[in-house]
Amino acid sequence: MRSLTLWSSKAPIKFRMPTAENLIPIRLDIEVDGQRYKDAFVWNPDDPDSEVINFAKRTVKDLKLPPTFVTQIVQSVQAQLAEFRSFEGQDMHVKEKIVPLKIDLRVNNTVVRDQFLWDVSNFESDPEEFARTLCKDLNIGDPEVGPAIAVAIREQLYEIATQSVSSLREARAGKKGRRGADTFNRPGNSALDLVKYFGSKGSVIRKRKDWYLYEPIVDILSNEEVGALDAREELNAR
Repeated sequence: MRSLTLWSSKAPIKFRMPTAENLIPIRLDIEVDGQRYKDAFVWNPDDPDSEVINFAKRTVKDLKLPPTFVTQIVQSVQAQLAEFRSFEGQDMHVKEKIVPLKIDLRVNNTVVRDQFLWDVSNFESDPEEFARTLCKDLNIGDPEVGPAIAVAIREQLYEIATQSVSSLREARAGKKGRRGADTFNRPGNSALDLVKYFGSKGSVIRKRKDWYLYEPIVDILSNEEVGALDAREELNAR
């Protein structure tokens, strides 16, 4: 049986995603000449940069997008990879901690809202497997929902990891008034604010009256409702 790999509460480690696979979330929202392309997926930062170009060309061909999208897709993916790689080699220090993660997304006609506890010190965690199991348990048939949930989880874990680098750097610099080496107790972040969800002591034990907060919600929208939401999103984007 494979043993769990946990972050030490004392010794820092080199920056990486706090999951079994070091896959990073990529989100694209590109508009060229009135055509818009939106997508979200995970990427292996160890893949050669040539794969980004191949991916962009393949995507443009499959979706019949104008050739100008190739350059835009490549630039956006490379910028996000560069941001991730800028943290590589730096120390990160995250105490063993259970944090609440939130899901609130719409994929095609399916809306999913959920929140749950995640052990960020477990390096064997698998957001993709979790998402597949969640979709199965909730009888979600759209195959695009699972990957979208996994990306949303990884985005929050990525934020946790990068914040831990910054917190450790600040702690070492000895800055006065710093935000605190314990990233997870920072107020104002809905994904990480333990005080908001668990009270001032940060307990993960919830009272029975609060159980409804952790009940997932799945709504299936009509085509008319989806059309109205798409129109509203397009208007907001402009």
